[in-house]
Amino acid sequence: MNRRAFLYGGASLGVVPAAGGAESAGRIRKAKAAAMAMQRRDWEQGVLAQALLETGDREGVILLTKAAMVQRTPDGRLGVVVSGSPTDPAMGGEAYARAAEWTGDAAIHGAVDGLLEWILHKAPRNATGVLYHTFSAPEMWSDGLNCAAPFLAATGRFDEAFAQIEGYRKLLWDPRKKLLAHIWDDGARRLKDANFWGVGNGWAAVGLTRVLRRWPRERAAEREWLVAFLRDLLEGCLAHQRADGLFHNVVDRPETFVETNLAQALAFSIYAGVAGGWLGHEWRTRADRLRDAARAKMDAFGYVQGVCGAPNFDKPGVAAEGQAFCIMMEAAGG
Repeated sequence: MNRRAFLYGGASLGVVPAAGGAESAGRIRKAKAAAMAMQRRDWEQGVLAQALLETGDREGVILLTKAAMVQRTPDGRLGVVVSGSPTDPAMGGEAYARAAEWTGDAAIHGAVDGLLEWILHKAPRNATGVLYHTFSAPEMWSDGLNCAAPFLAATGRFDEAFAQIEGYRKLLWDPRKKLLAHIWDDGARRLKDANFWGVGNGWAAVGLTRVLRRWPRERAAEREWLVAFLRDLLEGCLAHQRADGLFHNVVDRPETFVETNLAQALAFSIYAGVAGGWLGHEWRTRADRLRDAARAKMDAFGYVQGVCGAPNFDKPGVAAEGQAFCIMMEAAGG
């Protein structure tokens, strides 16, 4: 099969507008400079590449793609540095595919083809085809919704993208709380972590948003389902927003620490949803409140403080993913 036909499946990757607004542009510059100074794992490399794609930074996306290729494994995964996830390398798949499109570079095309081949045919999954999020155990995590599905949708694999989202929802969704539990143990057939981890739900909201931006309008029933899922998830999260505009790490457990990144993820998802037409303009006020709260956490060096901090993401600190969500939020909000 022709490489370009295999990669894109006949689907346009669309146009991501550059960020606008002087304040947003200044914050993006600071957040990007801090992010580029940080050590990154495969998903952080990927989400940062996606963040730069959101701003229209072609050079930055290409550089991050070429850097991810340095850490390529024989099975096709890219950017693999200290990773235990089959799907984390796909976090940057959409941006890496765009770099291939922009440059026409055969090596980049080959690397993206290999990553797509890994996700489609090699990565471990359960009997119904839902991808595992870890190698060490047959588990699905809420953050996995921002890994394979957006990459699959961006490359025209809509059936596969929808199947992954539907599969994760069946295993993790709490319809009463309108939130996703953190971890499903597919071997034990039960939730391993039933907590509503804020950032995990934020990852999911971002993933659904990215999928919706690529979703064909002729697949209307699926599109409506995806929109309803995203709206429910946003409402479920916002029901637990604090007076300061932020959230607890486990959103319905006030004894857990106050965390910044969920606010950024939700702000991005809402701004992008308003721009895409699946959220009404009245939602923008809610996004503005989230952004104001998150903006207050950026320090003088451009680091967003109070996110689930690297390296273990179990206490407030800084992380490359927090920088990436800041960039995405500012690019979408303008």
